[in-house]
Amino acid sequence: MMYRTLFPRDMFAELDRLQREMQHAFDLSPNIRGVARGGFPAMNVGSTAASVEVYAFAPGIDPAALDVQIEKGVLTIAGERTSALPGKEDKATAHIDERFSGRFRRVVSLPDDIDPNGVSARYRDGVLHVSIPRREAAQPRRITIQ
Repeated sequence: MMYRTLFPRDMFAELDRLQREMQHAFDLSPNIRGVARGGFPAMNVGSTAASVEVYAFAPGIDPAALDVQIEKGVLTIAGERTSALPGKEDKATAHIDERFSGRFRRVVSLPDDIDPNGVSARYRDGVLHVSIPRREAAQPRRITIQ
């Protein structure tokens, strides 16, 4: 009696090839920071009952070069990081250039209950921290029972 397999013999090789093609198509190549997703600067966004907290990790940028705006419930962080590599006029060749340089812009949609008048932003040790308070009416209140 002859048995026939339902799968080709090198099924794992085919799956490996498919994974490489998907990584190349979506540029999901692994790097030192994990799977590449999003852009520069890397961001953490979270919320508490009293505020929305945004952390943008942007080392090596002059805080004066950052532009932070809130308009119609959207937070925009924009700026530019200049390259530290020698220019073409120095006739130098860069063999590895993994640090992002150039203009950037990140946009975050905010909830409807924020108060754009009370926003504070601080830049320290390469981290931009933007704190956006929630409106007083939107914060939870404890109701006393009589």
